[in-house]
Amino acid sequence: MKRKIHFTKMHGAGNDYIYVNTLFYNIDEPSELARLWSDRHKGIGSDGLVLIGRSPIPEADFSMRIFNADGSEAMMCGNACRCIGKYLYDKELTSQTQIRLLTLSGIKVLSLYVKEGIVKSVTVDMGEPVLENPQQFLPCSEELPRGCFVSMGNPHYVVFVGDVEHTDVAGRGLRLEHHPAFPERANIEFAVMRPDGIRVRVWERGSGITMACGTGACAVTVAASKTGRADRMSRIIMDGGTLDVEWREQDNHVYLTGPAEFVFEGEINLS
Repeated sequence: MKRKIHFTKMHGAGNDYIYVNTLFYNIDEPSELARLWSDRHKGIGSDGLVLIGRSPIPEADFSMRIFNADGSEAMMCGNACRCIGKYLYDKELTSQTQIRLLTLSGIKVLSLYVKEGIVKSVTVDMGEPVLENPQQFLPCSEELPRGCFVSMGNPHYVVFVGDVEHTDVAGRGLRLEHHPAFPERANIEFAVMRPDGIRVRVWERGSGITMACGTGACAVTVAASKTGRADRMSRIIMDGGTLDVEWREQDNHVYLTGPAEFVFEGEINLS
């Protein structure tokens, strides 16, 4: 007999995921389900699957696991963190406006901004960035254009270009994701400085082109600051919306602020 699973579709700046509350539903094969359900023609359609659960440790309130559209498990997603904050509060699973969320990249603290009982935006303490290459740059070549490597709990390579709108994000992104310089693959951001902020287009490992990437927005802010293109606060303009990022000098942490939205809810059969 088939079992029905209730799901919620949410997005943060267009970065859309399927959310399942594992407090109520047991998910045995999340990698396979992420691949099937994320299909935009034959499934629900999304950038991946997010599982919300209890935290196995007392230092956190809830846990998150995230699986990309290709079934691979991701370490972290800033947009998904914000959506989980809204999900938990708006569905009255918590009354806290600060939530400690356990991820594969550690505990992230979510600060919820609530108006009339509804979460309007969320700030995520994304922790400290890691510039794993001492020179901050990997060697430049025809196959690997000059860029800045930043880890936000997951690997990013930020390339500043002259014309981001006409950049071959799919072709260049795929090649760079699988470049030998990145043994764990990498998320690729193509960015250009504009008067109104930093315009960014994203190729996410395991998902391809996405409308936005929270950790990517953080990586771009760090890269722009380290290369002298911007200060420690940036407005990141992505295909799906705008995110505000601050790399605070006081604690060296990166703080990501942006919206989170419900799209729809439904049920899907689980064989």
